[in-house]
Amino acid sequence: MRTIIQWALMALMLGTVALNNAAMAGDLRTGHLLPIGTGVNSLQHAQSVGVLLSDNTRDNLSYLERYHAMAMNGAKDALDGRIRQAFINSSDPELAIDWLMNSLQGTFASVTVYDTLDALVQAHPDVVVMLDTHNQLLTQRNDEVEARFIARFYDADLQYIAKAEGSVHKQVASVWVRDKAAPEIAAQIEQQRDVQLDALKQFDASLKALVRAS
Repeated sequence: MRTIIQWALMALMLGTVALNNAAMAGDLRTGHLLPIGTGVNSLQHAQSVGVLLSDNTRDNLSYLERYHAMAMNGAKDALDGRIRQAFINSSDPELAIDWLMNSLQGTFASVTVYDTLDALVQAHPDVVVMLDTHNQLLTQRNDEVEARFIARFYDADLQYIAKAEGSVHKQVASVWVRDKAAPEIAAQIEQQRDVQLDALKQFDASLKALVRAS
């Protein structure tokens, strides 16, 4: 009986999130900067970098924040603590952004995030980066987990250089089956974090390869 109740509570907790995420499905949006050229210019560790977050990234952060808040605050006294903590751990809104920024900061001399393209252009960084992220997490309507991270690089004249990216897609065995024990459900939910981490590691490797090639 307790497992059935927990199953129902998880469906209640995360049911509305699916509707919010559906609007973000499909191809990544690149925001204001579009690839204009195909030549690869040199990327150097000594360069300054200005970062813009795409509209898709801002939407994705809002989605993760809603999902995370629901995991932390929904049905507090009734949901098994291990299941709740797995949802919380695997939906950290700051995980990907912090990782991506640290990756860029470890590669270039300086990295600054700007709110608008105008502000960035006025600052005259050596390189412009449009950072684009997408996450899809578990709900009762969805058992597919996805993480995609793309950094598109442009020179000081906003000519497209190249991109670094990482992407992982995984179908997780349904956590909504009623006869599963709480530890098994929690372990499956934690795979959401593993998918993000694997995609972020791919991004790191892609960025390093891009700079080496330049």
